[in-house]
Amino acid sequence: MIGVPPRLTFLSRTYCHLCDDMLAALEALRGDYAFTVETIDIDAEPVLLKLHDERVPVLLADGEELCHYFLDEEKVREYLARFR
Repeated sequence: MIGVPPRLTFLSRTYCHLCDDMLAALEALRGDYAFTVETIDIDAEPVLLKLHDERVPVLLADGEELCHYFLDEEKVREYLARFR
């Protein structure tokens, strides 16, 4: 849909310093790109907890993983550039 910013899904948990770091790095991209972020606490979602447990944070776009543990800035920028 034209004019609708891409939506990223951020899988995290509340006591995760890597999650805080990745989210801060992602938010730093807002000056260059428009996007929305849906944050999901995997501890509240049994299926996601089973799939990801210790493998958080995870950043998804259209259900596909862009990166985990640390923000892959190049890959995320490449994805977001498609929507300019």
